[in-house]
Amino acid sequence: MTFVIVVSAPDPVASAVRDCWGPLPASGDHVDGAAIRRLSASAVVLPRAALHIHDERVDLRLPPSLRNARPTLVFPSIHRSAQNIACLTVHPLGNVGPRAEAGGSPRTVCPTDPGAMAALLSRLKEGAVPLGLPVTYEATHHGPALELPSLFVEIGFGTAAGPPPEAVRLLSEALREIVPDARDRPVLGVGGGHYAPHFTELALRRCWAFGHLISRHALETLDATTARAAYEASGPADGVLFARAQDASTAALAGLGERRRDGEAPVR
Repeated sequence: MTFVIVVSAPDPVASAVRDCWGPLPASGDHVDGAAIRRLSASAVVLPRAALHIHDERVDLRLPPSLRNARPTLVFPSIHRSAQNIACLTVHPLGNVGPRAEAGGSPRTVCPTDPGAMAALLSRLKEGAVPLGLPVTYEATHHGPALELPSLFVEIGFGTAAGPPPEAVRLLSEALREIVPDARDRPVLGVGGGHYAPHFTELALRRCWAFGHLISRHALETLDATTARAAYEASGPADGVLFARAQDASTAALAGLGERRRDGEAPVR
């Protein structure tokens, strides 16, 4: 298996996606009494009673045969924001700063899967056009803490009672088969806002696949050890892309990796 889709029962998006799939065949493996289900040739579904952002080290609970294959854990989730933004987002896991207010640990980042994130971003962008929903990366900002590669893919639905059925169907289909582009070049993204508009557009237009994304705001408290961990967990990264030249002057980033230019990757 390449992907383990972690379905958190308390999460409304995860529950809606699960319902969209309908009954799935059992794989024969269990975690904490819950049967792991087969979704496709490359993905299984792991039901969890816990809220995902606090389901720390859930990857260590996988059967050894599955865990040793180092699959990527994918968490479908609700997207929450102070502005109640309706959107579709993809992001890596971890906390690059000194606080961990939503799971994980301070100054701790998880391994990423840049190719899978870029593939989901592109697939969601294609399907979201008729829905009128923006599709975007988010910067690294919450847990849980894991040892296997991982990512969150989210639906934000503002003040509505539940996620739009069309968005749920789109996400459920995208998760059945995640196919990274073999031409993608994994990189660490540094600078820009929390929703990383420059890096989002760049990944959609060119074969850049971002691992961790460190927002400009997070640079204020970034230390060199965490910066190095984010770089090494981003693929490993083929370099660093900056949203603007000033971001490269951050002391914690000194000597981190080769600086890449937007046009170095082929057009997608």
